[in-house]
Amino acid sequence: MNSNAKKVVFAAVIFLLAIAAWQSVFGDGMSVNIDGDEFDGPLGAVLGVMFGGMGMLIAGVVMVGVAIFLCVLFASLGILAVFGAALVAVVVAAAVSPLLLPLLIPIGLYWLLFVRPRKQRQQAALEQPV
Repeated sequence: MNSNAKKVVFAAVIFLLAIAAWQSVFGDGMSVNIDGDEFDGPLGAVLGVMFGGMGMLIAGVVMVGVAIFLCVLFASLGILAVFGAALVAVVVAAAVSPLLLPLLIPIGLYWLLFVRPRKQRQQAALEQPV
């Protein structure tokens, strides 16, 4: 954005704020109704700005509270999702393990016949006195 456009945007914002201030102070349409009592003129403008500001403050506090609540909610849902995925993995592993039994039998026989005696020989060689 070039500097000329920045100046135009800044001037437009200042102009709109000046129009809003002029309308709130000298405008004829500003009135506040509180329990049937009509307040207009400068007092109505002050009350309107005050109540509008209080409403914005309350809305900000409510939005921060909702944001904190949603952060806690989504964080706990994320933790539950991780635990749920781990539970699903355990259930799938338990369901698949009986199907892997035909594959585990030859692997177990290989371990029993070849790998286990080699480990026992190495351990016996390490226990020999020098």
